[in-house]
Amino acid sequence: MKKAQTFHLTEVTDAPTRKEFLTLPEKLYAQDKNWSHPLDNDIREILDPNRNRLLAHGESQCWILKDDTGETVGRIAAFYEKESSDQNEQPTGGVGFFECIDNKDAAFMLFNAGKEWLKERGMEAMDGPVSLGMRDSFWGCLVDGFHEPVYNMPYNFSYYRELFEAYGFQDYFQQHTYWRKFEPGGLHPAIRRRADYLLSQPEYQVKMIEKGNKQFAYDFKEIYNKAWAEFNGIKGLTDKEAMELLKSMAPIMDERLVYFAYHNNQPIGFFVMMPDIGQIIRRFKGKWNWWNKLRFFYHLRMAKSIDRVIGRIFGVVPEFQGKGVEGAMVIAFEREAMKPSFPYKTLELNWIGDFNPVMMKVAEFIGGKIYKTHITYRYLFDRTKEFKRAPKVNMPKRKPATTSS
Repeated sequence: MKKAQTFHLTEVTDAPTRKEFLTLPEKLYAQDKNWSHPLDNDIREILDPNRNRLLAHGESQCWILKDDTGETVGRIAAFYEKESSDQNEQPTGGVGFFECIDNKDAAFMLFNAGKEWLKERGMEAMDGPVSLGMRDSFWGCLVDGFHEPVYNMPYNFSYYRELFEAYGFQDYFQQHTYWRKFEPGGLHPAIRRRADYLLSQPEYQVKMIEKGNKQFAYDFKEIYNKAWAEFNGIKGLTDKEAMELLKSMAPIMDERLVYFAYHNNQPIGFFVMMPDIGQIIRRFKGKWNWWNKLRFFYHLRMAKSIDRVIGRIFGVVPEFQGKGVEGAMVIAFEREAMKPSFPYKTLELNWIGDFNPVMMKVAEFIGGKIYKTHITYRYLFDRTKEFKRAPKVNMPKRKPATTSS
């Protein structure tokens, strides 16, 4: 009889264990040509309490898993942030950066570590695989469309789905990535008619962002806080955070890829795209040293090695949804995209949740087709409690029933 494998869990507490945590994926995906090594610095920034403001009111802990030969075969991080955790029906933490060999005993040991650590801190559920910050990075388990990932979007083995679901995680929501080529005619005729009419009205405007204009940061904050007010677990932005976000985007921003919509000079929508710098960073094997920084800006500015655009975030305040604002921003972008000097070929609209059927329809109407699907799972610690999927948002409000007298 074959001897069962044994595994040993180790907390990440020092330089050698941190190195093992960061380098494990290199070994696991060595033969997978689609996998891209994220920058080690991007992961450290999320898990370091000195660099992630969310950890001022929360905690994180990482583990690695070794087999009986001393080989590292798995890793996981657990974390929570008080304000976000309390926005759920029960206090909910998260697990993420999960990597593991195809072995349920190994995976379950990692999941158990995260669960017990979170329970000790008052959590009653955990989502995974997720991150600690904005949902557009390191969030979700890839279950369909195993293509080369864009910058900081998760890529994993197909068996991860089975490991999560066998443990008892349930599908809380799905995130779709829509893909389209830059070519004329992608916009649905009904959307184009509505957008053309809206753009003919003097009270509506669509503007391309201007680098260095701080007003766009404040406009972004106002739209974001209104458009995402219905979403559980999402905190509003402050002026300072919005300004920091705009500053962080500036070095790689292409003004042709960012649009804002206004009604009577009030911000009502944005369509934020970025060049997929993952096409450059995948060359760096996770390292962000001075040489790779030089290589990065050479490929970005001179060699123009990027031909793919990421739709990072698309939002319209609720009272203007469905009125053509989405299409108006897409038309403004399309005018730029059809110019001969436009260097990009394809667009991936990331992170459109199945809890948001309005945005799914918008993605289809602007010519997108589902290209990838990730699942965000939830595990309730009380196994007798009823599981509920993420509530739908942006749904029409029903009129109250009336009775005849």
